[in-house]
Amino acid sequence: MTAGTIFQDTRKPLRMWFMAMWYVTNQKNGVSALGLQRVLGIGSYRTAWTWLHKLRRAMVRPGRDPLCGTVEVDETYVGGVEKGKSGRETETKAIVAIAAEENGKGIGRIRLRRVVDVSGASLLPFVQSAVAPGAVVHTDGWSGYSGLAALGYKHEVTVISASPDPSHVVMPRVHNIAAHLKRWLLGTHQGGVQHVHLDYYLDEYAFRFNRRRSKTRGLLFHRLAQQAVAVGPATYNTIVGNNLTRPPTALE
Repeated sequence: MTAGTIFQDTRKPLRMWFMAMWYVTNQKNGVSALGLQRVLGIGSYRTAWTWLHKLRRAMVRPGRDPLCGTVEVDETYVGGVEKGKSGRETETKAIVAIAAEENGKGIGRIRLRRVVDVSGASLLPFVQSAVAPGAVVHTDGWSGYSGLAALGYKHEVTVISASPDPSHVVMPRVHNIAAHLKRWLLGTHQGGVQHVHLDYYLDEYAFRFNRRRSKTRGLLFHRLAQQAVAVGPATYNTIVGNNLTRPPTALE
């Protein structure tokens, strides 16, 4: 009954998996692998780390509905301080594209993805995957977004340098998400997230944020359980791949 799911080939009882899923969904700010290991009494840190990554793969619902209405889109940078770099320049930081629906003065649903650079070749496919055609996409004046109108979007542009208001006032939703995301990565995961795995942490953050108004934690557990049997298996070697520069540490 576990074949073809994230539980495939597990040597632990499903009850322990469900306990892990309940613990993960009940913690408002998420959990680290070290915390999961301690709570469940898992002998191996690597096992706890692998379980969390398997669960993160189940936090994206296949065929989920794209964002609609008016959507703010921008990028942020995750990583330490880089001397001599400004604006959109970076050498070592990860670039994260953010799309956030407007919901009155608040934020609706969000989408996040790591992108290689801030060119149109990277940013436009992100928008296409996250936002429904015909929606209003609000961006700053960066040239990487200049092709949105040709793709069928209503492109609303605010040139920040020409605006009397700062960027966090002009586009408050994406800046709010960027700031909260960085606090979450530093607080829950101690900033110890390798770039190669960042997309899965972004999926977890979006899963939690988009369900922040859920009245009961049980609904989050139910959703995660549903998606856990709809996502294919992933072994430790598959998760690590060939890009991991070091083994996972207790900071991740």
